[in-house]
Amino acid sequence: MLRALYSAAAGMQSQQMNLDVISNNLANVNTTGYKKSKIEFQELLYQTTRAPGSEQAAGIEVPTGIQVGQGSRPVSTSKVFTTGDLTQTGAQLDVAIQGDGLFQVQMPDGTLAYTRDGGFKTASDGRIVTSDGLPVQGGFQPVPAGTTNITISSNGQVTYTGATTATSFGVQLVRFNNPAGLLSMGSNLYKETPASGTPELGTPGQSGFGTLNQNYLEMSNVKVVEEMVNLILAQRAYEVNSKAVQAADEMMQQSNNLRR
Repeated sequence: MLRALYSAAAGMQSQQMNLDVISNNLANVNTTGYKKSKIEFQELLYQTTRAPGSEQAAGIEVPTGIQVGQGSRPVSTSKVFTTGDLTQTGAQLDVAIQGDGLFQVQMPDGTLAYTRDGGFKTASDGRIVTSDGLPVQGGFQPVPAGTTNITISSNGQVTYTGATTATSFGVQLVRFNNPAGLLSMGSNLYKETPASGTPELGTPGQSGFGTLNQNYLEMSNVKVVEEMVNLILAQRAYEVNSKAVQAADEMMQQSNNLRR
């Protein structure tokens, strides 16, 4: 009965984290470039009273064993990098990636971070920056004074057009062998880890990299209906584990009352 208490309590803790993950997904349903998280569980150790295939008598092996588990635990919360819906904004520096790839940005300490949020702005010195003021890397050049129009093609060719001149250059995207292994830093940023692998640079629209869509932003890939269903399942799983705790407690109470 004590084992049942701890097993059910472990299940309640797992479902509590499941609820936390679902709640965070729902909270970011309108976050630009947000990638939903999915949680995975793993069973805990088993207490083996009789191993399968053990010898019961001379020449006789039991076909099955006796094993009792001790609950579950969360083992992974990974990001799902499917493309979200694109929404048209009309802003010249709003860029959405359709397909594989991320933008590079430079952190204040000089290191690189990565994002799917293409809501870029122009700084006072002409540099292309994120909404937090982080410079965008990957070949983006400062916007010259007097620029009247900015054109970004699907293959990453950027053209600044002024009153009398035009400047053109190409930009690149980054991808990882295991994007689910990236470290989420908040503020729509990811950081490279040993699990993600090293970044690979490439031209949009080539070698499997996604294409760029100017005047669009990529929305969250969270599906509200799917998360609501997961929320109901998590709630019911938590409830049934709490019932198991209650049943084990009542059985212990009956044992304690045997001498009364």
